[in-house]
Amino acid sequence: MAIAGHWPQGHYGCCRVIKQELTVRCFSTLLLVLLALPLSAQTYYPPRGDWAAVPPQSLGVNSAKLAAAVDYAIASENPAAKDQAIVQATTFGAKEPYDQIIGPMGVRAAANGLIIYQGKLIARWGDVDSVDMTHSIAKTFLTTVTGLAWQQGLIRDLNDKVDAYMPHGTALYEGEHNSQIRWQHLLRQTSDWQGTLWGKPDWADRPEGKTPADWPNRPLRTPGSHYKYNDVRINLLALSTLYVWRKPLPEVLNQQIMQPIGASSTWRWYGYDNSWIELDGQKVQSVSGGGHWGGGIFINAWDLARFGYLFLRDGQWQEQQLVSKDFIAMARTGGSANAEYGFANWFLNPGRKALPNAPETAVTFQGAGRNVIYIDKDNDLLIVTRWIGNGDELNQLVGKVLAALPQ
Repeated sequence: MAIAGHWPQGHYGCCRVIKQELTVRCFSTLLLVLLALPLSAQTYYPPRGDWAAVPPQSLGVNSAKLAAAVDYAIASENPAAKDQAIVQATTFGAKEPYDQIIGPMGVRAAANGLIIYQGKLIARWGDVDSVDMTHSIAKTFLTTVTGLAWQQGLIRDLNDKVDAYMPHGTALYEGEHNSQIRWQHLLRQTSDWQGTLWGKPDWADRPEGKTPADWPNRPLRTPGSHYKYNDVRINLLALSTLYVWRKPLPEVLNQQIMQPIGASSTWRWYGYDNSWIELDGQKVQSVSGGGHWGGGIFINAWDLARFGYLFLRDGQWQEQQLVSKDFIAMARTGGSANAEYGFANWFLNPGRKALPNAPETAVTFQGAGRNVIYIDKDNDLLIVTRWIGNGDELNQLVGKVLAALPQ
């Protein structure tokens, strides 16, 4: 007879086998349940106001190498003036006509950034709460909002001519040349639109020609055939998208992207002093797609990280597919006029020419200064680095971070 708390040897062996079988069955059941869950249920998404931080070594990351990468980012700060108005005057303003600042500018913080690996924060440096100009990363926010219009049927086809979507009396796309422009051309910076918007002629942005007399007489290219980085035409995309949405683009961005991803309330998206239109009886400001003449998106590193993390997770946040996977596939595909550029501002890495240390599949959203969101699905890695040097510094930083990850 067995005594409470004591099993004869034969019964103990039987009990041990039963216990092992139950453990295996429970583990198998749990595994099946986890596999049956949607990806969003297994993936970490940072709640509003927080991002889980873990010791790097807990994820197999070499702490010493990671620290060296952070030290490099800090030491590689862009040496240009922190006052962005001074930078504008001494760069674009030194070689462009119509260089007057017509939107807000700011004085930036020192170099700062975040490194997210497998969804968790493993490193940070500098004042990541500073709300600074992000310059041309604003273009990526803009093309995302245009993509939402396509996703929701306000734009039927990105190959449609834009003129068909403009209200009566809008002369933006009149004429034999401009009437051929399609949404795809604006998104890829291949529209070659000719005209003046908000007091800035298209030719005055990064002017072409041997002498200033050549600038206004630039050659016309068939829309879609020639890539040209041009903020006047990006601002045209912003105005055209505003006419489609019929409400301020910052409102669309906030409601459909920034609030769902848990962004802070501190970011702002500005236009110019003279970029106001009357829309359905209301005065509405058309925003800018960068900080070339001021304006654009002012934002902190945390919110940039959330925006980048949304695309690291293929446009999904928790249970919501905020950005269409089809749109993302188009955005990250190089155009015929520039294989290294998708939709603005998706910088691609074919042949690893732009970033030799990164995989070919890596994508960056970049703005002047240098502001960068680095998205690396192959390594489940996200880097936000602000105010790093304009040369090979980004490539070197990426190489140092990748060297710290488990090999």
